[in-house]
Amino acid sequence: MNNIDTVKIFDPKDKLTFLHRQRETAKKRDSSERQIDFKEIYQDEENDNIQAQAGRCLDCGNPYCEWKCPLHNYIPNWLELAANDKFEEAAVLMHETNPLPEICGRVCPQDRLCEQACTINTGFGAVTIGAIEKNISDLALKNNWRPDLSAIEQTDKTVAIVGAGPAGLGCAELLVRHGVKAVVYDRYPEIGGLLTFGIPGFKLEKEVIQKRRVFLEDIGVEFKLNTEIGRDISIEELQNSYDSIFLGMGTYTSLDGGLEGLETEGVIKALDYLIGNVNFQQNYRMADASYTDMKAEKVIVLGGGDTAMDCVRSAVRQNATTVQCVYRKDEAAMPGSKQEVQNAKEEGVEFVYHLQPVAIENNNGKISGVRFHKTNAIDNTVEEVFIEADKVIIAFGFSASPASWFDSINLALNDKGLLKTSHSNQSDLPYLQATSVKGIYAGGDMVRGADLVVTAIAEGRQGAREILASFDILTA
Repeated sequence: MNNIDTVKIFDPKDKLTFLHRQRETAKKRDSSERQIDFKEIYQDEENDNIQAQAGRCLDCGNPYCEWKCPLHNYIPNWLELAANDKFEEAAVLMHETNPLPEICGRVCPQDRLCEQACTINTGFGAVTIGAIEKNISDLALKNNWRPDLSAIEQTDKTVAIVGAGPAGLGCAELLVRHGVKAVVYDRYPEIGGLLTFGIPGFKLEKEVIQKRRVFLEDIGVEFKLNTEIGRDISIEELQNSYDSIFLGMGTYTSLDGGLEGLETEGVIKALDYLIGNVNFQQNYRMADASYTDMKAEKVIVLGGGDTAMDCVRSAVRQNATTVQCVYRKDEAAMPGSKQEVQNAKEEGVEFVYHLQPVAIENNNGKISGVRFHKTNAIDNTVEEVFIEADKVIIAFGFSASPASWFDSINLALNDKGLLKTSHSNQSDLPYLQATSVKGIYAGGDMVRGADLVVTAIAEGRQGAREILASFDILTA
């Protein structure tokens, strides 16, 4: 790290601010405090600090940060507005490319996307793009800043969107910006999909999503919640009632690795655990989302991705006796956010590496622990390790969750059970969302497999563009 003297005076015209002002990440609540609740751990920034950090942007001619972002957000442009204390204008510009900036600012892996690509990342520390995005979009929600859509000519076109997750919301928001009526159906009692039910409150408080719902309703998006396609209304009814349909239903089928002993009492799928916890905390009263309390339990989480981090950090907050995350490779190979791993360590999670789970052992049908093989054993010898546990959470990822009604309308799937769209067969065209059925489009995890929130939003917006084009409504 270069020797940089932090200065108190900030000049937004100084394009070399990064030379004399250090990168300052958002302050975290003390680990001892955050271990006992599910509130967000990062504190809000003061406006003058947001300005100063935004002013570190070099405003380079070729904005690598913008190209690395799947949404191609106008990052340098809204950083300049923020540096000049034009927060509302910055928020308006954010919303031109991203319908959920306060969520991306919280859960996007900026260290692998925009901030990694920042020109000054090497040597000076990247601009804190994520924190700035989060704080400015929070101000927009707090102050009820809304885009002016009064000049938009309303059309007679209507689109049904199945799934109120990031792909569906991304599609709906862009449609209403072009005068198309968007009606979003979801089986859950609140919008957000896994943003609400899969991501714990310490990363994304549910009030944030509720505020976004009000915002979207204010600009014309309609939600029909607690409504499942195929149970409460048929897909054929949607086809007959709307001009087009967009599917953004995600992936919910948990991978289990084929371990022995999965049927043992005390083995829990990661998503079942996380959804049950949110259901309990928010009192949604969903009958099929049971709550599991880890108090005084020895907990092992198998997996190394972001879902595994959500599970271990949740178990800590439920006052588990011990929480261990066991991964088959080393720490560097873990697929999840390095920041989330660090947060988990600070909160008391123990990480165990180079162990491949083989079987879940039991005593009279109840878990006694997990048997592993060492993956770094010498001379290919098989070394076994046994770790005691009262509860085991399986966090190996997710696979496709095709609906029972797909066959009835001849929606084509690939060999992984994911929906086929135009881009599946054209590698040179990465974003084309039309399915095999005329008038039906799809995007997000149900097309590409479990992926990032921001890529789901991008595919939802591309789906909206294709729908608008089919209506002869032009959009950039």
